[in-house]
Amino acid sequence: MKPYRYLPTVLLGGCLLASSGFAYGKTVRAFILAGQSNMEGKAQNSLLDFQASDPKTAEHYVHLRDGDKWIVRDDVFIKFLDRKGELTTGFGSNGCTGIELEFGHAMGEHFDDPVVLIKTAWGGHSLSHNFRPPSAGDPGDGKPFGESYKNMMMEFIDMKENYKKHFRELRGADFEIEGFVWFQGFNDKFGNSPGQYEDNMKHFINDVRNELGKPDLPFVICGIGTHGSAAASGSNKTVLDAQMAMNNIDKVKAFPTGELVDKAAEDLFPTWEQNQEEWKKTGSDRPYHYFGSGIWYGRIGATAAKNMIELLADKNESESVVHKKRTFHNASGTANFEGTLMSYNPKTEIVSIRKSNGRMSKFKIELLSKEDQDYIIASQ
Repeated sequence: MKPYRYLPTVLLGGCLLASSGFAYGKTVRAFILAGQSNMEGKAQNSLLDFQASDPKTAEHYVHLRDGDKWIVRDDVFIKFLDRKGELTTGFGSNGCTGIELEFGHAMGEHFDDPVVLIKTAWGGHSLSHNFRPPSAGDPGDGKPFGESYKNMMMEFIDMKENYKKHFRELRGADFEIEGFVWFQGFNDKFGNSPGQYEDNMKHFINDVRNELGKPDLPFVICGIGTHGSAAASGSNKTVLDAQMAMNNIDKVKAFPTGELVDKAAEDLFPTWEQNQEEWKKTGSDRPYHYFGSGIWYGRIGATAAKNMIELLADKNESESVVHKKRTFHNASGTANFEGTLMSYNPKTEIVSIRKSNGRMSKFKIELLSKEDQDYIIASQ
């Protein structure tokens, strides 16, 4: 646990510049992440820890690390039911991580504003019953329905009304819901549910948008991919096809997760019991949980973020500007650091730069070299 919120300071031109809290006067960019067990996240933290330090797999995690430690982002916050904090590993099922790590990291890189992830996921919950949206009506089989949908919306309302209490760092900021990510499907493979999935998903998207007062709320759907590199078949294909059909709805992007499979885990799983030591370094769960692969969950999270950013692009063109990482120098030329320009306010002359360790620094442009000042001004 950090003893204080702000990063150690960086000396630039004789001034101490701290990576500071930046919520005051800004807008919290909120995202709902909903679904069943695979949205919960099943990649064991011990697997991620090993793979992040193994030269054979470290490349998948290097952007999430600061030396030999996981980055704890002070600009991305997450609440997963009864757990909350600054984004890092461990916000999946107990002792696990899910797609929120890569998704949240990418959103933090995209926005100069703080980001909040509202994660509402319960293992084994279906769209046909548990998440059934109000406009879909009674399924007619006498089984209870709609409870997870209601709980999901209650989690959102709680965050919207109490985000400054949940995260004191966000005091002084406004709140805006920006998008929705859906990762679900396995429990709709059975009975009559596959054939109803497309209609239920349409109702779900419409009801969420109506309740949130956002008729064009961006939706990203992580299509079922538990079949891995094999072609989807049977009920897997029916559910996946229904999910992909959502691409016909405005401001929705659905993508198949099977194509992102971790082949090393897929190839080893059939003989994992005979190769348990190797399996501990490769996967941590069954195929229906994407082998508990940190690499696979990571790819899904990153792809969900890519699709979300594309959906957000035409909402505010200025927010979608992407700058390359570069070396910045202080005005006297005595110090430098790696970072990415996030924003510049000509009125206040304040520059926001994301450092290579994921943290945000804000300071006057005059503290940088003439070359860096020209680069920043020309980038606007």
